[in-house]
Amino acid sequence: MSVAFVKEESAEAASETVLPARPISGRINLVTAAGLKVLEEELARAKEALDSANRLEDVNERRRQSAAPLRDVNYFAERVRSAQVTPAPTLNDVVAFGHSVTFRRDDGRTQTFRIVGEDEANPANGTISHGSPVALALIGKRVGDVVQAGPRELEILAIA
Repeated sequence: MSVAFVKEESAEAASETVLPARPISGRINLVTAAGLKVLEEELARAKEALDSANRLEDVNERRRQSAAPLRDVNYFAERVRSAQVTPAPTLNDVVAFGHSVTFRRDDGRTQTFRIVGEDEANPANGTISHGSPVALALIGKRVGDVVQAGPRELEILAIA
């Protein structure tokens, strides 16, 4: 087997294992205390997976198995490092980070979402990122205010 062929295989295997970085927005990384704990747990899991992959003897398999955990370690390390834990609001007069907000949409539907950090957001579970269009429209508003969120009007019914 020629040396050139071996090098080509190695270069090809290496390029297959380099994953692009997980995107990180330029927004301030506000998190709840629970959100920081989840980020720390995810970082620990990623480190464990990377350690496990790095124990593999086959170099090409080690590269393949470590690609995703390495990307995740880098992502979660940065998210933990930049996290700004924001305490729950003590007053419910103006919408802020950490509040649950109930609003009526102009199509008649009523929805409730809690405003949380980007990594915590899961609209299916009732949480939205503080940087989402809906949250940006709601923050700083009061019960009874009507805000524009994209093509929709939202009337704030409750802040908790």
